[in-house]
Amino acid sequence: MISSALLALGLILGTASQLRLPGVPLGLGEACLVLWIGLASLRLLADSRISNPNALLWLLAFWVCFIFIQSFGAFLALLRPEIIDPELVAHDIFAYLLVAAITCLVAATLKPEGTLRQALWFLIGFWIIAMVAQLALGWEYVRIASVDPWYWDRFRGWSENPNQLAIYCAVLTPLSLHMALTSKGFGRLAAVFSCVATFVVGRLTKSDTFLISMSLSIPLFVGLRLRGWLTSPEHRLSLRFAAAMLAVVAFVPLALSLLPYGVATANDVEGLAAGMMKDRGGEATKATANLRLSLWQDALQAGLESGSLGLGPGPHLEKPTGITDKGVPLPVEAHSTILDVFTQGGLPGVIIIFGLLAGTLLLLLRARLDALAVLIFALAIFSISHFVLRHPTVWFAVTLGLVLGSARRSPAHARIGN
Repeated sequence: MISSALLALGLILGTASQLRLPGVPLGLGEACLVLWIGLASLRLLADSRISNPNALLWLLAFWVCFIFIQSFGAFLALLRPEIIDPELVAHDIFAYLLVAAITCLVAATLKPEGTLRQALWFLIGFWIIAMVAQLALGWEYVRIASVDPWYWDRFRGWSENPNQLAIYCAVLTPLSLHMALTSKGFGRLAAVFSCVATFVVGRLTKSDTFLISMSLSIPLFVGLRLRGWLTSPEHRLSLRFAAAMLAVVAFVPLALSLLPYGVATANDVEGLAAGMMKDRGGEATKATANLRLSLWQDALQAGLESGSLGLGPGPHLEKPTGITDKGVPLPVEAHSTILDVFTQGGLPGVIIIFGLLAGTLLLLLRARLDALAVLIFALAIFSISHFVLRHPTVWFAVTLGLVLGSARRSPAHARIGN
């Protein structure tokens, strides 16, 4: 129990950048995770049994390939020392080693219906406490001198920037939904509260990417649930089956009947969508889009100049003219998982990242773990305009999908429903 709580606490505090002590290389979250890695390693040495061999094999194969690709890119980067910042390279190396150790040890030591589920409940519980604490800071019920919970009008809690908090919300909203679907009684109520509250906090960050990922995830989840109710033998004679069949049959005529109304109100819908974005789709949104496009073009060029083999860990881009903050270090990142991986690991790096995400998504779709499939889909959307590979919570979510998806394939777990 202590080990599960330590893992969950480390994942939650991983976003608490403003709570770090000056001059200390590790934050509270990283310290908890390093301590958990030590405890999990000792447990693995004492008990050599692997809890999830299939998931562990997937992860080991991925990390061996990823490390080899990054190492080869780093060798090529030695030919261009002007684009290398040793401190930032070391930061990336430590981050990758940390998340690699976490993913492999989670797969090796945590049992799906035992310690892993226990860790998930600790994660939900600590996250609810963290949300309440951050909202209390935001509305000045309590104060911490070193923490500014607002970035202009965007809520960031104790994170360094609102996008860090938005990524956690994109992970924990569907993760809480999964726990609600697989629980009963008070546990379901707590998970539903976590899901709704996390979505609200995500909107407070005013992250356009969070809005887009959730807007696309909700219809996907509804479609997957309808698929489950229509094709599952246990629901064949239930009210759920009847409701799903009625929804499918009525969808086409209802859509056709609403088409003229949709065309007539297209401008209102566009205005509503713009109003939900930061600065209501105005100058801030346009400036962000232009800056991202400039960074993405530079990243694509840098990746191609390396022969599509990458330049190893760390950022490799020059600061674009759109960045006026003199405190931004050089070089900078593209803020896109696809393009940042392309600059670091080239085309092979992009292929194995997409292979891992696509394989996990297919595994969850076959296992009918709808909420977790939506989680991987939301991460894929978020990765388009953010670099997510250094976040332990992101990798925990991917590992969770691999473990539970693999467990569903065995007869022992065939009856565990979503």
